[in-house]
Amino acid sequence: MLTPTDDYERLYAEFRWEIPARFNIAQVCCDRHVGAGRLALIDVDERGAARHVGFDEIADFSRRFANVLGAAGLVRGDRVAVFLSQSLELPVAHLAAFRAGLVSVPLFTLFGEDALAFRLDNSGARAVVTDAAGFAKLAPLLPGLPQLEHVYVIGDGAPPAGASSFWLAIGEASPGYLNADTGPDDPAIIIFTSGTTGNPKGALHGHRVLLGHLPCVEMVHDFFPKPADVYWTPADWAWIGGLFDALFPAWYHGVPIVAHRARKFEPQAAMQLMADHGVRNVFLPPTALKLMRQADVRHDGVKLRSILTGGESLGAELLGWVRATFGIDAHEIYGQTECNLVVGNNARLFPIRPGSMGRPIPGFDVRIVDEAGRELPQGERGVIAVRAPNPCMMLEYWRNPEATAKKYAGGFLLTGDLGVCDADGYFWYVSREDDVITSAGYRIGPSEIENTLLKHPAVALAAVVGVPDPIRTEAIKAWIVLRPGFAPSEQLARDIQEFVKVQLSAHEYPRHVAFTDTLPMTATGKVLRRELRNRG
Repeated sequence: MLTPTDDYERLYAEFRWEIPARFNIAQVCCDRHVGAGRLALIDVDERGAARHVGFDEIADFSRRFANVLGAAGLVRGDRVAVFLSQSLELPVAHLAAFRAGLVSVPLFTLFGEDALAFRLDNSGARAVVTDAAGFAKLAPLLPGLPQLEHVYVIGDGAPPAGASSFWLAIGEASPGYLNADTGPDDPAIIIFTSGTTGNPKGALHGHRVLLGHLPCVEMVHDFFPKPADVYWTPADWAWIGGLFDALFPAWYHGVPIVAHRARKFEPQAAMQLMADHGVRNVFLPPTALKLMRQADVRHDGVKLRSILTGGESLGAELLGWVRATFGIDAHEIYGQTECNLVVGNNARLFPIRPGSMGRPIPGFDVRIVDEAGRELPQGERGVIAVRAPNPCMMLEYWRNPEATAKKYAGGFLLTGDLGVCDADGYFWYVSREDDVITSAGYRIGPSEIENTLLKHPAVALAAVVGVPDPIRTEAIKAWIVLRPGFAPSEQLARDIQEFVKVQLSAHEYPRHVAFTDTLPMTATGKVLRRELRNRG
């Protein structure tokens, strides 16, 4: 656990990983809190009714479900898919898998049939936990997934044909369970990437992945935890951000977390939720913050202590809005499914530089390298890389040794993101390697242009891509969602173009501007620039 300090250099230099020889996520996130009467979960349904659940109940439910899985014939190393949104049942299923030495596979509830079929087949899951809506999606797939032998459905009443009742099975199971003797490198979870090209890859992580996330969560949340902390994120718990930026780090420290299954993100409803349940710590993706700014939300009852954000650069304008609205800084972080939370911010430790990703988290050696893993000179653009090994780093891509090998070079994990590191050790995101725009001899990353566009009073959301140009190779095109009160027009497009010319530079202004109602995004809130490029 990081000790509060104002000295980043000393904190970074003195940090040492403490990885025990035996380690199980279920034991540290649940069992060690049993008997203390501590609240674990505030489970808020769609009507706003809240159920408070303690660690004692979580432990009992997950031990019983571990016995259910064992009675069904699952053995150590088998995979259990969890096809649920934020809920009580989701962590119960994951913890049961961790207890039994099984490997959990989180699945996003908005996945369609093709996405589900690939992940279930590729992971070889033998069991899945879902709800009635999830079973309706799964049912047509089951004949093509013979290894998926056990389907557990939550909900009232009798389960559908071909499935078992999750809660009935738990109620009939023994409450006693001895956790599997797992080490930090034993497989715990497969989280599929949300990549935009080719089939997704399953990042296999060991139990140690939780320990790898703690330094960043503790630093970015201003030395988390503190008394009366309560955590919430709208990020889905099917992704590494929801699970390991929020849920399990909160429970490691015995901090309650709010679960809420909103059909879509509603800014004012989010403010009300935070006020109603005394939320003090949040992970709010940039898209959520942009929507809140667009709606100009306010609520006197919201008393946040810390804000973590990441996935897209915020920029000065949005950072300023957060500070003015909540009275605190938003602390950006950087990482990816394969190796998460390696760069971040804390305004107490060093000044926040708008647009910067921050500085390396204690325990992580982050560099800018070329494709062969050779470190590049300061200020030169290259691939953001993390020295191997470290506890946050994946064990491998599941059943994909070729992709695993390509992920590493020169002793580094290559993120595939381009960036630069300045003289003070701040990292600056440029783009994905395949997002770089080549225009009139310039290599241009979209992030800086997008941040400038967001400063324009008419712009709510913006994404920038390169489109073919017979003279420049590529021209810059901006796709823009307008704020309420503004209507698309040629004059507005020209105003926006001139704004970027003045604020940024003449060679980086968008020669093409298109207005749209929404931007295509991945399930984790990242803009699908490839889809925008395909629109022309």
